[in-house]
Amino acid sequence: MDSFEVNRLPMPEQPCTVEQYLEFERASEERHEYLNGYIHLLESSNHNHSLIEGNISGALYQQLRKTRCLLFLVAMRLHITRTGLYTYPDICVVCDTPQYLHDDTLLNPVLIAEVMSPTSEGHDRVNKFKHYRALESLQECMLVDQRSARLEHYARQPDGQWLLSDYTGLEAVLTLPSIGCTLALSDVYEKVRFEEDSE
Repeated sequence: MDSFEVNRLPMPEQPCTVEQYLEFERASEERHEYLNGYIHLLESSNHNHSLIEGNISGALYQQLRKTRCLLFLVAMRLHITRTGLYTYPDICVVCDTPQYLHDDTLLNPVLIAEVMSPTSEGHDRVNKFKHYRALESLQECMLVDQRSARLEHYARQPDGQWLLSDYTGLEAVLTLPSIGCTLALSDVYEKVRFEEDSE
């Protein structure tokens, strides 16, 4: 029986231009980040990651569906103009007119959510969030744990500083003023089984 393989294109070994990256990316079945000439493969989602991402998007969609805001999932590529990064946040929300580069790359989210895996947590928390803070449009960012009911919420303050609020436990509910929504952790983690819960 033949085994199924993802159509994986060979990644360029030498630095490449943005145009070369976009040509490569549009032909690839996998997702890649691009920064400073180099392409990096993004890891695939596991069971909990996919459930949490779907739960967040479902909860926000119900509140945003009759507003002017648009909800984008991980298939939407994002470009941070000030740092040069091309990447794929798990969830983006835009409440102004969406701005695009190359017709398929978003520029102006007001909110970003990332579901952190054990292997991506350091990158999401430090490197990626540093790039996200360079987005002038961004007002809120959520870093969501997939190993326990815990969510970090960062909100841009009038002076440009970022305020961290830490939400822990399924009873917690946070407010997202930039998009006029609330988000209950009981909804975020619905049907999610943590490692300590499994037999």
